[in-house]
Amino acid sequence: MSSLLLLTNALQPSTEVLPALGLLLHNVRVAPAEGPALVDTPGADVILIDGRRDLPQVRSLCQLLRSTGPGCPLVLVVTEGGLAAVTADWGIDDVLLDTAGPAEVEARLRLAMGRQQIVADDSPMEIRNGDLSVDEATYSAKLKGRVLDLTFKEFELLKYLAQHPGRVFTRAQLLQEVWGYDYFGGTRTVDVHVRRLRAKLGVEHESLIGTVRNVGYRFVTPEKVDRAADEEKAKAARPRAEGEREEGAGKAAPAAAPAPVSPPKEAAVRPAQR
Repeated sequence: MSSLLLLTNALQPSTEVLPALGLLLHNVRVAPAEGPALVDTPGADVILIDGRRDLPQVRSLCQLLRSTGPGCPLVLVVTEGGLAAVTADWGIDDVLLDTAGPAEVEARLRLAMGRQQIVADDSPMEIRNGDLSVDEATYSAKLKGRVLDLTFKEFELLKYLAQHPGRVFTRAQLLQEVWGYDYFGGTRTVDVHVRRLRAKLGVEHESLIGTVRNVGYRFVTPEKVDRAADEEKAKAARPRAEGEREEGAGKAAPAAAPAPVSPPKEAAVRPAQR
């Protein structure tokens, strides 16, 4: 039995969007078809997107999901007339007609999850982001070749964030994914481990773990960190340069040196006439 997430804005049960779901033994959760709604939504094996109406908005949602990397297949549910609008740039993994039977739905879900697993198995064991490398095989992380002295949970937290660069996770999501369902501690644990991780990354690289206010944390790609640092340097240099220009403008130009005055010539003395 798989965990399915159905994104729809229709005020209908899931069996009305895709009737075959009512005949299959899957755990189906329903959430609004909006990007922000996914922040507080637990993960799923497959995300189903209701595309039976308002195709332009659904297309934007599919592209947003693909760019944020949900880590599971995206399957679009459309009517037969909507098939003509679906193209590769939607970023979906498969498409289902809303009239598809239970056997077809089950097969497509199984194939989508199977392809995802093959991709995951073929992915390298080492995660690289700029100067940071995380090796899952040896449970070690290096920054510019320097081995970071991390505890097991610090390593798992860094690895999980680095696996999903740019994606924002709430503290509750990180607690669930890194510490597990059976952990009874509070979300304050995540804050403590993030603070320790930043200290071990050092001042130069602590911004790799970014804070999204009132939401949670995300892994910031090194390119964005460098770009932000360059912008800060440019902002700091701009007022200084302007101040130097103003100071230079306020100073009067030095007065020209007076022309040298040649000493008066002595009058020639005529010899006395005899």
